[in-house]
Amino acid sequence: MDKLIKETKCSYNEYIKKLPVGCQKIADDIRTDNLPVALKSILEFSEGTSWLIEANRLLEKNSISNPLKPEKINEFLNEINNGLEIQDFVLVADMFEYEIKPFFEECSLYEISELK
Repeated sequence: MDKLIKETKCSYNEYIKKLPVGCQKIADDIRTDNLPVALKSILEFSEGTSWLIEANRLLEKNSISNPLKPEKINEFLNEINNGLEIQDFVLVADMFEYEIKPFFEECSLYEISELK
């Protein structure tokens, strides 16, 4: 079990550090009308953040806390979905650049191993 926890913490730390760059790339792809790539990246973002939420839940079950706020991520996902439904791509790009990216920049400042 300790090995699985260690691997999960490592994967979590690596992934969360990549999210801000990915968020900016999604925003840039939307703004340059590269919608097929942006939409594929949004799907991958959604899948990745779902994994983060699940990893967060399992780590907390093992008394390992971190700054991730699953409710905030779910709020972002709902807002992204709403923006995509009405095809407001400017709104979605702005969310990725000005709301979601800073959120994950802040989260990535703290590696799980530093927190108890």
